[in-house]
Amino acid sequence: MASIFIVDEREKALVLRLGRVVAVKEEPGLGVKVPFLDNVVKYDDRILGLPTSPLEVTPLDDRRLVVDAFARWRITDPVRFRQAVGTGGIQAAQGRLEPIVNAAIREVLGSVPSTNVLSDDRTALMNQIRDEARNNSAGLGVEIIDVRLTRTDLPEQNLNATYARMRAERQREAADEIARGGEAAQRVRAAADRTVVELTSEAQKRAEIVRGEADARRNAIYADAFGRDPEFFAFTRSMTSYERALKGENSSMVIQPDGQFFSYLSDDGASRANPAPVPVPARSSEAVDEEATSAGDEGLVTPTVTDRDGNPLGASAGVKLTPVPESLATPPQEPSAVVPPAQDAGEAEEATE
Repeated sequence: MASIFIVDEREKALVLRLGRVVAVKEEPGLGVKVPFLDNVVKYDDRILGLPTSPLEVTPLDDRRLVVDAFARWRITDPVRFRQAVGTGGIQAAQGRLEPIVNAAIREVLGSVPSTNVLSDDRTALMNQIRDEARNNSAGLGVEIIDVRLTRTDLPEQNLNATYARMRAERQREAADEIARGGEAAQRVRAAADRTVVELTSEAQKRAEIVRGEADARRNAIYADAFGRDPEFFAFTRSMTSYERALKGENSSMVIQPDGQFFSYLSDDGASRANPAPVPVPARSSEAVDEEATSAGDEGLVTPTVTDRDGNPLGASAGVKLTPVPESLATPPQEPSAVVPPAQDAGEAEEATE
């Protein structure tokens, strides 16, 4: 049983006799060796992985980058592999392959600008790195199957500077947007303020016009009323003054009771409201006959005179009234009219008609 050994399908085996390779077993199955003289060394025949440490490279535009790579490789010549790595095996082979892959990465990425390295399509660059590493590792008895770039980034100090520059750029854009928004808001605010001033001025103008027309019409009404009956006008104005002045919440007034303000409280004004008629001188019978003759067929009537209480005056009161013509007893009365404050020529003519 010591002369038999088994080779798995995932392995390759070397038969060593006193340290020298005497046989190679690459097919799975049973193998024969010389007991106590031969030694069997097995290697993994599967595809192995090789992660590289972060590597700092300088592309063609002198912009430094940090690159991580991952390589796939396998043993193709066990004898040469044994001669190259000795008794170290897989671990020694990875230590030999990593500098080869790093050198290929530096050489390929150093010949292109950083924009090509940072682009999405880097298949051509990775194929170049694979071919370069495969040529340099042929003496180890291995084959580089594939090389992939896992991370391509800026160095830490450059990354912070880049982030600061990006942050400053965004802040500048934000400041520009804020300034443009403030300018637009100021324009809208100025337009709104101008509109408010215009509307307010127009409203005040119309209000003053309406107020002036109303004051003119009121003054015309007051003037007409004053012209018709000055005493009644003075009476109503006095009553309005009493209503506004004589209130409980007003301050006390120190004023003479016989002053002009209290004239309608001490006197009802009846003597001024209905003044006594002007006495007519007595006429002789001859004058009356002449008037009757001049009146022709117009009849004579006795005028009706009343006192301030509305009681008729006549023979019962001891007053003898002289008959007068009918046209003189009741003089025609014209209806009063309020003249508008402002009228043009056409409206004045229509009002006159």
